[in-house]
Amino acid sequence: MNIFRSLNHIYAQIIDDRSGRTLVSASSLDREVKGSLKGGGNVAAARAVGQALAGKAKAAKLERVVFDRGGYRYHGRVKALADAAREGGLKF
Repeated sequence: MNIFRSLNHIYAQIIDDRSGRTLVSASSLDREVKGSLKGGGNVAAARAVGQALAGKAKAAKLERVVFDRGGYRYHGRVKALADAAREGGLKF
């Protein structure tokens, strides 16, 4: 699971390293996430993206991932996304 954050949005994807393919992804720009948010660059958006990613991963029968925070510190939006993904059933 890889995370990228910008000032205005946050993105997460689960990538198969062997084939180099993205299996599932979610971002604060997705229709189902964006509708319930005021902005995409805050902790609430990160939580929503984590929950959406966990739901999509469950549908794709993915349970275990390796968490790549992309060099970002583990606090704020990154922590909120990771916690929401864990609550949604992902193990890392």
